[in-house]
Amino acid sequence: MKNLAQSNYRSALETVKKLKEKYGEAWNAILPERAARMLVQNRFKTGLDIANYTADIMRKDMAEYDADSSQYTQSLGCWHGFVAQQKMIAVKKHHTTPRKRYLYLSGWMVAALRSEFGPLPDQSMHEKTSVPALIKEIYDFLKQADAVELNDLFRRLANGEDVQDQIDNFETHVVPIIADIDAGFGNEEATYLLAKKMIEAGACAIQIENQVSDAKQCGHQDGKVTVPHEDFIAKLNAIRYAFLELGVSDGIIVARTDSEGAGLTQKLPVSQNPGDLASQYLAFVEAENIAIDDAKEEDVLLKRNGKLVRPVRLPNGLYKFKDGSNIDRVVLDCITSLQNGADLLWIETPTPNVNQIAHMVNRIKAVVPNAKLVYNNSPSFNWTLNFRHQAFDEMLAEGENMTMYDRNNLMDTQYDGSELCHRADEKIKTFQADGAREAGIFHHLITLPTYHTTALHMNDLTEGYFGEEGMLAYVKHVQRQEIRKGVSSVRHQRMAGSDLGDDHKTFFAGEKALKAGGEKNTSNQFETSPKKNLIEKELSVVA
Repeated sequence: MKNLAQSNYRSALETVKKLKEKYGEAWNAILPERAARMLVQNRFKTGLDIANYTADIMRKDMAEYDADSSQYTQSLGCWHGFVAQQKMIAVKKHHTTPRKRYLYLSGWMVAALRSEFGPLPDQSMHEKTSVPALIKEIYDFLKQADAVELNDLFRRLANGEDVQDQIDNFETHVVPIIADIDAGFGNEEATYLLAKKMIEAGACAIQIENQVSDAKQCGHQDGKVTVPHEDFIAKLNAIRYAFLELGVSDGIIVARTDSEGAGLTQKLPVSQNPGDLASQYLAFVEAENIAIDDAKEEDVLLKRNGKLVRPVRLPNGLYKFKDGSNIDRVVLDCITSLQNGADLLWIETPTPNVNQIAHMVNRIKAVVPNAKLVYNNSPSFNWTLNFRHQAFDEMLAEGENMTMYDRNNLMDTQYDGSELCHRADEKIKTFQADGAREAGIFHHLITLPTYHTTALHMNDLTEGYFGEEGMLAYVKHVQRQEIRKGVSSVRHQRMAGSDLGDDHKTFFAGEKALKAGGEKNTSNQFETSPKKNLIEKELSVVA
């Protein structure tokens, strides 16, 4: 990072100096030092620059995880560029480095929060263009975070502070994004075209699921319909071709199977040879033995093990899989995906249980040893209840007296301080490390956290602001916390680029620039100065 920053700065200096010599007096107002500063503040010129940079990060992280399972990665789902920006600013603040922290773009949140149709369910009804648009928006905000932070450092450098090392070793807020393309929004050509737009916007990793595109359901809801392997492989190929066409040779494909919870298929593939993929898929379809004379007009019949069978077909024309075949289908789907170009797997599970996940992953690893997962630590799970049940079972197996607990009411607050609660919460705390070690989980993400935090915070602010607390509800629970915790958004004018804009205006117009950051700017109340200390002192008195 250091050499790159210094190299960019020096290169820009030399380039602009030569251009000034070439164009003469017409370029007198252009200062090489300022041009170099602006270049360093905008390292990534295109989305493809970002995609290549972040793909390289992910590939290195995957290799490090293969060598040491404690080196897993994490992300949180973000539905707006500002949310992603504040997340990464907080990551750098609290954890010093953005390494091994990614971003996740959830199709669920795009549907629920970003569609021009208004709030929609997670059924691929939102505009496909909203997905690459959100990717671009997120990276625009992350690049702005770079520019704002570096601008502050350059200001401090100009004021005589020794911050050159911080500039040279600056770590960008730009990190990999795993972007949800749902089931591809159509056939393989539609998938390819959308994948290109997502990659051009900056996505280095695209997650695609094996559901029927026009019947797509949220992975945590019923009614999921999967496609034959040949159909899904065609879409994996489409994404890989999109990556290669755009020069992102290390692009990552995350193949998601919804087979664990899916019981239906729309198509019966054509088997060419005994035991081929189509044959294996057809073997999972539930069917009943039938004599040819008992077949109805227009019945669909199959020959299975030398006998004539009729697949079970629902009134809507969909075919039913055999009960209990779901785990076998998951394993076959995952192995087939990895053998046909996928880099990572995503398995939707009914509960967050490490042993259940490991059971499937170990079967996959028996065929593909370096198989690894992206796992959804989903808010659709009741984590408290699930892990209290797991802890209950463990304690019962250990011979503990469990008569004090009502198995049907474990969410009750009366258990919050109990041994059961302690065990369950400890299992939740270590779930990601345990899953990385025992179940091949390379990347842990929460799909919808910022959807829920927004709702929760608005609930709490609304309760107080429109109640007895009035303005104190905002000051005490929002602004005062921002000030004391050093949250960047407290100086919202700066975060929106006001200080950066003032400096740019000075570059462009010199002393004639009309700037916003003068003495009458109330954002000065939040500067690190005696003024700020006085305000904080006054706030502490109010507290």
